[in-house]
Amino acid sequence: MTKTIVRRSAVSWLAVLLLAALASVLAQADPAVAATEPSRLKVGVFNIEYGGTHVSFDKVVQAIRRGGADVVGIEEAQTHIPRLARALGWPYFSERLQVVSKLPLIDPPGGDGHYLYVEVAPGEIVALQNVHLPSNPYGPFRIKMGATRVDVLEIENRLRVPAIQATLDASTALVADGVPVFLVGDFNTPTWEDWTKRMVGVRPQIRYAVRWPVSLAVEAAGFVDSYRAIYPNPRAHPGLTWWADRPKLFGGYPPNSAPQDRIDLIYAANATPTASVVVGEWNNVNADIAIPPPWPSDHRSVVSTFTVTPAPMPTLVAVQKALRDVGQDVDVRYHSPGGGERIAIVPGGGDPATETQHTQATTPGTTDGTVTFSTTGWPAGAYDAVLLNGAGNELSRIPFWLKPPDAGVRISTGKHTYAVGEPIDVAWTYAPARRWDWIGIYKRGRDPHVAYYLLWTYTGATVEGTASLGEDAHGAWPLPAGKYTAYLLTDDGYKALARTDFVVKG
Repeated sequence: MTKTIVRRSAVSWLAVLLLAALASVLAQADPAVAATEPSRLKVGVFNIEYGGTHVSFDKVVQAIRRGGADVVGIEEAQTHIPRLARALGWPYFSERLQVVSKLPLIDPPGGDGHYLYVEVAPGEIVALQNVHLPSNPYGPFRIKMGATRVDVLEIENRLRVPAIQATLDASTALVADGVPVFLVGDFNTPTWEDWTKRMVGVRPQIRYAVRWPVSLAVEAAGFVDSYRAIYPNPRAHPGLTWWADRPKLFGGYPPNSAPQDRIDLIYAANATPTASVVVGEWNNVNADIAIPPPWPSDHRSVVSTFTVTPAPMPTLVAVQKALRDVGQDVDVRYHSPGGGERIAIVPGGGDPATETQHTQATTPGTTDGTVTFSTTGWPAGAYDAVLLNGAGNELSRIPFWLKPPDAGVRISTGKHTYAVGEPIDVAWTYAPARRWDWIGIYKRGRDPHVAYYLLWTYTGATVEGTASLGEDAHGAWPLPAGKYTAYLLTDDGYKALARTDFVVKG
């Protein structure tokens, strides 16, 4: 905001100049005294549908470029995040969280799978979260087919609210500490602001007002819907994002009779939205920025502009990839107080005082840098990189894993035979640690590219972990008696990385 100052006297101007000079001296003497200046940040979200390759990957790239975002959360990337970053000419990406960026991306301390930092200026960060909530059953479909408000709210509270809760929990401390946080994604549910009493009948599926629970939960966590903050009237600016009119695929999906809603959203906390646009297909009233045909996805993209005051980067260590082969170098980035710190490598969860296996000093007198560890000869397994101060006290840590070069992803069930109604316990290791890697249960040996899953759950960006697929998993429960296969599938797609068979008996 530009402020106009009316000249009152030479004495006033002299005072202003003296104060400015004093502030400059203080800032040079102690950088912490200098206030971080607000800056502009453009954040985007785009579900590119099945990796963006079914219509035109080049059009995906064109749509992102035309949107002008600095950082974009992607859904359904299906392992194409590195390819997308290369095509855009952007130097930064996160396969873990499906993000491409012009700005550096840093995984947070502790290996939290629900956000990452975007370094908007040296030593200054915002946090970004990216979600893709379950798509079925879809509330507006149910309402159009005659479901009651009670029925629809039961589905939302059972299915989607739990799916986003861990993400909101991860943002709580960040928001409370004043860190700007951006929550983007394909929410697969509308917002309550688009389904008010005044909107009843505006679109065929809006038969009654709905207080959509996910939008209420996100706002209760301190977030603002950036598009609705700019355009508060949903009649005048519906901003519909699904479905988009791309060439028909998959036997005509989605049908023209499918209800259209705004489900691709950009929420923000501790940031002020100043503009928001929908990027979409040519000659569509919902597209503020139109791309010549063919439009590449069944979703439109959204880009919102913010005025944001970044937060200081916390003391941290970070690794670029959570999983490496034995023999590959591990680069450990650090942001430290600059007082003679060192980085120790310990077994996963280990105590640096007694279990340090490798150590390197940070560069003397610097707060930021990268140290490289050669892992030749190291045993495979789980490790932590730990930042220690000069007294040996732990400042930050992050996990990573090493696997044998020839080892693939492994998956197993706790036992071979389960009773009807008994949860299926699944374990995995050496997974690629992408946020949308998932476990799918299918009838024995069915091809996930063709068959429909019966039960599924995300792995939560973990290299190794466990899950119990029961009544809280997504899908039909309980599994009837029969023969089944559990697959580990990658990155919101249907490529199976590993499988294991089991039986359910009545």
